[in-house]
Amino acid sequence: MKIDFRQIVSALSDTLDLVGVDDYQHCKRVAFMATECARKLGWGQKQLDTVYHAGLLHDCGVSSTREHAHLIEELDWQNSGNHCTRGFALLEQQSVFKHLSEIVLHHHTFWERMKELPLSAETQDASNLIFLVDRVDAFAAHYAGQDLLLTRYEIQETMKKHAKRLFKPELMDVFLEISSSEFFWLTLEMRHLNLYLREMSEHHLQREMTPYEFLEVARLFAGIVDAKSPFTASHSLGVGRLAHYIGKLDKLDEHTCYLLEIAGLLHDLGKLNIPDSILEKSGPLDEKERAIMKRHSFESYQILRQIDGLEKVAEWAAFHHETLTGEGYPYGLRRNSLSREARIIAVADVFQALAQERPYRGPLPPEKILEILRDMGKKSKLDPDIIELVATDLLGCWQAATGHEPVLAA
Repeated sequence: MKIDFRQIVSALSDTLDLVGVDDYQHCKRVAFMATECARKLGWGQKQLDTVYHAGLLHDCGVSSTREHAHLIEELDWQNSGNHCTRGFALLEQQSVFKHLSEIVLHHHTFWERMKELPLSAETQDASNLIFLVDRVDAFAAHYAGQDLLLTRYEIQETMKKHAKRLFKPELMDVFLEISSSEFFWLTLEMRHLNLYLREMSEHHLQREMTPYEFLEVARLFAGIVDAKSPFTASHSLGVGRLAHYIGKLDKLDEHTCYLLEIAGLLHDLGKLNIPDSILEKSGPLDEKERAIMKRHSFESYQILRQIDGLEKVAEWAAFHHETLTGEGYPYGLRRNSLSREARIIAVADVFQALAQERPYRGPLPPEKILEILRDMGKKSKLDPDIIELVATDLLGCWQAATGHEPVLAA
C-alpha cells in the first residue's frame, strides 16, 4: 500500500489537536512559525520538512487535557519534560518517525543546557526553535479573543525577557525579525493557517508501506490515545489484537486481518477530545456528558478519512457504535449498511472494554463477557453471528483482548 507520509503526519497532528478540547491547532501553529523562521534562516528543504513535521508532532506525548492546560498557561513547570520523554519513546520506535524523536525529546530543553548536549547542530537548532515558537504560542493564548496585531509587541517583549537562558540568540533574532510583519501573526488565525497547511500538504511525500509497517504507525496513534487515562490504557491495542484474532476465526485473508487490527487500533482517536473528568467518572454520565462522548467516533472518522488508501478502515473504525437496528451513532446505520468488518470491530470494542477495569467496575471474566455480548446480540446491538464466532474460542479471544492468561470464572 502506498501512503503519503505528509497525510499521516497531518492526521496525527489532527489527533493531537483533539487533546486541546477548546484550544485547537497548537501544534499546527508551532509548525508554521518554526518553518517560516527556518526558511528565513536559509535552511535547506530537508531541514524545512523535518522542522515542519517535528512541529506538527512535538506534543505527541500529551494525551491528558490536564497536561495540555500546563502547556498553554505556563512558561515552564515541574515535570514539563515528561511529555517530551513520552513523545520520544513513541517516535523512536517507528522507522518512519525516528528522525524526529531527538527533536521532540529536547523541545523543552533550555539553550544554556542544550548547547552542552552531544547532539548534532541541526537537532539542537530544530529543538530549540520549536521550544521558542511553542512558548510564543503559549503566550499568545493568554490574549485569546484579542487582535494579535495589537498584542504582538507584548508577546515579543515577554520572549525577550527569557531569551538569554532559554533560547539560542540567533533563533530569537530571526523570530523578532519575522514576527515584525503582519503576515506572521495573521497566518496564526484558523482560516489563514488552514490555507497554509493545505498548501504545505500539496508537496506529497509518498512512501510504499506494507500493512505490517502501517500497523506499527497505527500503534503510535493508539499509544497516544491509550495514554490518556489509566482506564483507557491498552484498550486500543487490545481491540486491535482481538479484531485481528476474530478475523482469523472468521477465516478472512491475512491482509484483511491486518487491516482489522489497524481499524481496532485507530477506532478511539476521537476520545482524545473527551475531557479526562468524563472518561474517569465513576458514576453514570449525565445528558451533557453523553452528548460529548457521542462525538468521539465521528472525530475518529474525520481524521482517518484524510489518508488515501484507508477509506474502508476509516469506516470500520468509525462505525463501532452503530447497531443493526439503526439506533447507534454517529450515522444511525442499519444492518445492510454495516460491513462484516465493522461488526467485528464493534464486538471487539465491547469485549475488550468489559475485560478491562473501568472507573465504575472491575474487569469481568470471559463467561460473564459472553453472557453480556449474547444479550446485546439478542437486542441487535451487536451481530449475533460474530458473537457466536467469539464463543467458539472464548479463551483465545480473552487472551487477544487482554494480552495475558484468562481468569476463569469460579
